[in-house]
Amino acid sequence: MRTLISALILALPVSVFCQVPFHPPVTEKKPVTDTLHGYFLTDQYRWLEDKTDPKVIEWTKAQHDYTVSYMKATQKDHPGLREEITAYVDRDYESALDKEGKRVFQTIKKKGDKQYSLYTMLGGKKVLIWDPVKIDTSGKTSTSGVEYTYDGERAAVNVQQSGSEIGITYFIDTKTGKQLFPPLQNTFGIQWTKDQQHMYVTLRSPEDVKLQRPLKTWLWKLGDPPDKMKFLGSTNDAQNSWFIYDNRYSDVTFYGTGDFYSDSVWMKKTGTEEKGQLIYASKKFQAYPSAIGEKLYILTNDNAPNKRFLVADKGKPEYKDWKVLIPEGETVIENVEVLKDGRFVLQDKKDIQSRLTLLDPEGKKIGPVSLPELGDVSSFGYDREEDSVYVSLSTFTSPGKTYIASPKDFKWRLYYEQKIPVDMSNITGEIKFYTSKDSTRIPVLVVHRKDLKLDGANPVLITGYGGFLSGIKPGYFGGYTPLINRGVVVVEPGIRGGDEYGESWHQNGMLFKKQNCFDDFNACAEWLVREKYTTSNRMVAWGGSNGGLLMGAIATQRPDLYKAILCAVPLIDMIRYQKFLIARYWIPEYGTSDNEADFRNLLQYSPYQHIRQGVNHPTMLIRTGANDSRVDPLHAKKFTAALQNNPGQINPVMLYIDYNVGHGSGQATKQRIENSTVDFEFLLNQLGL
Repeated sequence: MRTLISALILALPVSVFCQVPFHPPVTEKKPVTDTLHGYFLTDQYRWLEDKTDPKVIEWTKAQHDYTVSYMKATQKDHPGLREEITAYVDRDYESALDKEGKRVFQTIKKKGDKQYSLYTMLGGKKVLIWDPVKIDTSGKTSTSGVEYTYDGERAAVNVQQSGSEIGITYFIDTKTGKQLFPPLQNTFGIQWTKDQQHMYVTLRSPEDVKLQRPLKTWLWKLGDPPDKMKFLGSTNDAQNSWFIYDNRYSDVTFYGTGDFYSDSVWMKKTGTEEKGQLIYASKKFQAYPSAIGEKLYILTNDNAPNKRFLVADKGKPEYKDWKVLIPEGETVIENVEVLKDGRFVLQDKKDIQSRLTLLDPEGKKIGPVSLPELGDVSSFGYDREEDSVYVSLSTFTSPGKTYIASPKDFKWRLYYEQKIPVDMSNITGEIKFYTSKDSTRIPVLVVHRKDLKLDGANPVLITGYGGFLSGIKPGYFGGYTPLINRGVVVVEPGIRGGDEYGESWHQNGMLFKKQNCFDDFNACAEWLVREKYTTSNRMVAWGGSNGGLLMGAIATQRPDLYKAILCAVPLIDMIRYQKFLIARYWIPEYGTSDNEADFRNLLQYSPYQHIRQGVNHPTMLIRTGANDSRVDPLHAKKFTAALQNNPGQINPVMLYIDYNVGHGSGQATKQRIENSTVDFEFLLNQLGL
């Protein structure tokens, strides 16, 4: 039996918000009906997918302009808010020192600068060697990555323009900042070879993104014309990738193919054209070996959701000869550093908090590594040449501090500390736990003023992500202070789909178990009401990208739970998402409607197909970037149109377009301030503050 599913029915909403009628521009419906696996699906707004269509451009601008004017007419301004955001965003910033070979570098942004710049240390002085504003005075070009040669004498600097994430790579002398070669266009991945005379270059052009072509990787000798690059490898499908990397402390190179969660790896002698040998292959798990001298070291989730650490001889590198050094345990292994003397430092986490443990050369526990102060281990690293260890610690209310020590005694000294002009003296944070719909125990971060009273009347902002192994940790919440100091409780649950409890936690929030993410988030909202933090009428939700999918799902599944929702750069039409931009990469996470079983699963939660006819959904601000090369803005546009024209929709649903950004990265200082002000004003107004 065939089923007819209509994405929406056109109706002109007449609603009142703050005593001002909400009458957005009318959206024409042009129904297109597809037949998929025995289902009829009618899409009234397919025409909004073509961002080059003059009518779509006109509609988009009209929607955005109306949103700006409507918000201006209905929202009150919060004195001092922009100034507080500016103090946080536009401040003097100096990163920790970055040692490369015998050279030292630092990223710096002075108050008033449009973008971050790169400095090096020469003769005890800081010397500017790279400033993206010099190649684009508008400030819309940002540095997206820097790769140094092993000796630190040269750098490949990758930039993006207006957030598009289509890279351009510049090559500079790190003493003078002089450009050594013409820049390379359309770079996606860049990595120096061990001889420091070549680079592994993966190219990605706008056309590659548009047509979803598999990316190709090349070997390029610096100074040669780009057309003389040597092709190294690619894949047959854009959902997979091809990779290659040398090892600093051994003469072997690893290369292979994979997707987000599995791979196959070959090993060959560095600098040769030989094929080498296949040492690992899996359709379920991942392993990216590293080599030091005659040993291979592998941190993998192979048959170990919490990961395990293995070792092999370079002469016997195949999987069957790998030996377990640190077995999988109850906690999640995050990192293992191999010290010069053969000992190991293990970084693992228990209930989302990280710690360090020292192990002997056989992998047996010596004891915990004492830390210089209380805090979560946000990162840990080892400089093999300097024989020094670095640990970064973070808390809810203090920005990260980095300490350095010799692994011989672990006597720490302060290496780096950020100074941020934000007062958090009256703010505190907690790690709590609640129970989800299926009785799963979920961790949650709760940050608030110290004078919080559990009277059920507090304004609450709940935010989440839940996907791609991206989880929560007790980090610094300074960016939220304009909200928290005004009484807002900021809540971030560690819903399934992240890495809070290893790969099992992730797998229980992906593919056919994606609904767990939405249930976990809604269960947190219910817990907040039950524990008398707030009520549904004083709770707003905020999420972006995969978190934007989360926002779309909670809006359509539980519109009763939230006063308002800020839905940023979202995935919304999950039946067609894989057809646009780089979305084929995400098929391992979500599945694809091309497969019948996946299609039936996606249809169960895809927000675009689950807008409830005649139901009033929460007030929504749906924002996107015009230059987004990850999540196509079509999702935000179609969702806006469908909600605005849903019979029974009373609350405003507004579309906000930033024409100078993409998925969010690389914004100029002024843009960050403006966008944060728009977001915070919307949230505060919806919370009645």
